[in-house]
Amino acid sequence: MTEFDIPIDRSATASLKWELYRDRDIIPLWVADMDFKAPPAVIDALHARVAHGVFGYTVPPGDLVELVVARLQDKYAWEFQPSSIIWLPGLVSGLNLTCRSMGKTGDEVMTLTPIYPPFLTAPGLSGRTLSRVPLVQGEKDEWCLDIDRLEHAFTDRTSLFLLCNPHNPTGRIFNRRELTDIAAVCEQHDVVICSDEIHCDLLLDKDKKHIPIASLSPEIADRTITLMAPSKTFNIPGLGCSFAVIPNPELRSRFRRSMYGITPDVNLFGYEAAMAAYRDGHAWLEALIDYLVGNRALVEKVIRETAGLKVNHVEATYLAWIDARSLAMDSPAAFFENVGVGLSNGKDFGGPGFLRLNFGCPRPTLEKALKRMTTAL
Repeated sequence: MTEFDIPIDRSATASLKWELYRDRDIIPLWVADMDFKAPPAVIDALHARVAHGVFGYTVPPGDLVELVVARLQDKYAWEFQPSSIIWLPGLVSGLNLTCRSMGKTGDEVMTLTPIYPPFLTAPGLSGRTLSRVPLVQGEKDEWCLDIDRLEHAFTDRTSLFLLCNPHNPTGRIFNRRELTDIAAVCEQHDVVICSDEIHCDLLLDKDKKHIPIASLSPEIADRTITLMAPSKTFNIPGLGCSFAVIPNPELRSRFRRSMYGITPDVNLFGYEAAMAAYRDGHAWLEALIDYLVGNRALVEKVIRETAGLKVNHVEATYLAWIDARSLAMDSPAAFFENVGVGLSNGKDFGGPGFLRLNFGCPRPTLEKALKRMTTAL
């Protein structure tokens, strides 16, 4: 048994994930929030800061900025100045700020579907028009980029392309060829790229590598806003600490102007947790990845053996994208909720008939949920 096998009672913690089904026998496997304790180094760092006792306004710690710059250079050979980093209270804020600051009212914002729901809502909230380009399924049911369809979708009004890599909800890690194709089309049409790479440390396939699209070339970096965070990797989303890397001074200035008077600063506990996680959380992360690989194997095996359901191979993240269209139900999510398993509704991702399952939980919990699903069918 590992530390990740031990169930943790979150019922009295105002947890978004668990409060949705309070007083109901429903196992929540929906929102991207793992049911594991944060790394010991993070918990120790937070205890030390609490013991200090003064919780005033906080600036980004210089050591953390240097750590992030060095980390991304070491992992991806991606170099940029520390001034390129803008700290944010959340990645969704970054998406909305990007839509608000790049282009003008009425411009077109393009993304690949299915996709994390805020990608679908952020353009409209900023007075932009959403353009969806569907991913396609290959011979092995893997989700792929259709570069011809993408190329033909660009118009004179397209000013921003929203990318999610590793991809939520399909778990794909886009390869260098796909990223190069995306970058080339955006460059050809003079379009800014916003790349959500929040799951970049959660690679489950050992032979796959994450490539920040901004690392392809200085020219691509010059038109790219990259969003990252320790939140998904180290299970600290409630501490609200993310960052944008924007090497282009003009884009960075536009982004900052959209923040003024609206976007709150990152709180001091978020900074402390990020520092401890990035500096001292490596061993914990390796153990987590091994555990998630086991959970992924269980999910893929059970779903593939269950009539009416299909699932593609999950290369990264702790999220499985399940095809339930052959069940011919109005709402597969409602069906499984009624039998005690809370899943994300694919319709919210632009994929009606699909379900997203979060397997970032103790294996006994996952086994129980999967048993309920298979028994119900």
